Amino acid sequence: MEYPNLLPRFLKYVKVNTRSDEYSDRFPSTKRQDDFQKQVIMKDLEELGLSDIHYNKKSGCVIAEIPATVDYDVPVMGYLAHVDTADFNAENVKPIVHENYDGKSKIQLGDSDFYLDPEVFPNLRNYKGKTLITTSGDTLLGGDDKCGVAEVVTLAEYLLAHPEIKHGKIRIGFTPDEEIGTGAPRFDVEDFGAEFAFTLDGAAPGKLDWGTFSAATFALDIQGVNVHPSVAKDQMINAIQIGIDFQNQLPSAEVPEKTAGREGFFHLTHFEGTVDNARLEYIIRDFERDGLENRKNLVKEIVAKMNKEFGTERIKLTMRDQYYNMADELAKHMDIVNLAREAYHQEGLNEINEEPIRGGTDGGQLTYRGLPCPNLFSGQENMHGRYEYTVLESMYKAVDVLVRIAELNAEKNK
Repeated sequence: MEYPNLLPRFLKYVKVNTRSDEYSDRFPSTKRQDDFQKQVIMKDLEELGLSDIHYNKKSGCVIAEIPATVDYDVPVMGYLAHVDTADFNAENVKPIVHENYDGKSKIQLGDSDFYLDPEVFPNLRNYKGKTLITTSGDTLLGGDDKCGVAEVVTLAEYLLAHPEIKHGKIRIGFTPDEEIGTGAPRFDVEDFGAEFAFTLDGAAPGKLDWGTFSAATFALDIQGVNVHPSVAKDQMINAIQIGIDFQNQLPSAEVPEKTAGREGFFHLTHFEGTVDNARLEYIIRDFERDGLENRKNLVKEIVAKMNKEFGTERIKLTMRDQYYNMADELAKHMDIVNLAREAYHQEGLNEINEEPIRGGTDGGQLTYRGLPCPNLFSGQENMHGRYEYTVLESMYKAVDVLVRIAELNAEKNK
C-alpha cells in the first residue's frame, strides 16, 4: 500500500548530512549524527506519540517503543536502521524525484555530466512506471540507510494510527556508525529489550540477508630511509616501494573487482606516503571463518618475511576482526528467518533472494551479541556514491513487510 508521509520524510532525512568518519576519535564518530538523532529523529517520534523514547548515550542510539495491541505475551521484536552514510560527499544533498520512469531511458543526474544508464545499471529496467529518487550527481543520496530510517518511522506512524492491527510490543532503534563498523559493538542490547530484531539495510524487494562475509581490517605503517637520490645507492629504502612490493605479493585475482558470489578478497582502500614513510589500509572478506583466518595468516607471513629481509621491523602491522558471518549463528534461530520468509510470501514477494550479502550489517555483530538479527530489504540501489537511487514503491513494500512480520509474530504466539 502507499504511505503518504514516507516520501517527504525520506527527502527530509537525506538532506541532512550524517556521514560517519572512520578517523574520528569521538563516538559517535561525527556530531552531526548526534544532532540528527536528537533534533530530527527524536522530535519526529515524539510528534507521533511513541512510548519510551530516549537517547542511549552508551550506544549513540535513539530507542523507542510501539506498544502492543494484544493482551497476551508475544516475544518482543525490534526493527533497526542506521543513520550514518558512507564515505562519499554528503553535504548539500539534493534528491530528485522522477515519476513514472519508462524503464529504458538514461536519467540525467541534475545538471551534472553523470547519468543513470540502464546499459550500465540493468536493475533500472525493473522499475518501469515506478517513482525513482536519485542524486543530483555531486553527492550520494543517503538511501543507505535513510531508506530504512524513514521506513521504520513510517511503520511506527502507521501502527499507532491503526490499533486494530494485532501485534506485540515492538522496539525500534536508530544506530550510528554502521558504515565504519563501530556502532554495533557499543549497542546496548539490554536497553533495547528485544528478543530478536531485523535490520533494514538491504537492496531491492525480495532480498533477505541472513549470511554475510566474515571481515577483518589491517593497516601497514612502513618506515623507509630517505636520502638524496644522488647518494641513494645501498642507502635509500623507499617506503612507497615497500608498500607496492607488499601489495604485489597478495593474490592479484582476489580483489573486489575480480570476485563475485562466495569468493573472498583483499581490498586496498587507502595508500599514502613518501619515501620516508607510507601507510596502507586494507579490508579482508571471506564467507568462511577458516578462510578469513587463512587470509589474515597470509598477510602476517608476508610482513614477517619482508621484515626478516630488512633485518628490522620496517613494516608494522595492526589487524583486527570486524564481524563474522551471521549465518553460523542464525542457523540456531531459523524460526526468525522463516518469519521473514512467510511475510515476504504473503506480501507477494515469491522470489526471495537469500544469497549471502557481500558485505555486512549491524545485524552481523548484534547476532553474535545475543540479538538474532537478519537483514531485510529497504530499497537501496547503487549504494555509496553519486549513482545511488531508490524506488518509492520498493520502500512502500518494505513497510508492508514490517507490518506483516509484526502481525505474524503475534499470530504465531497466540
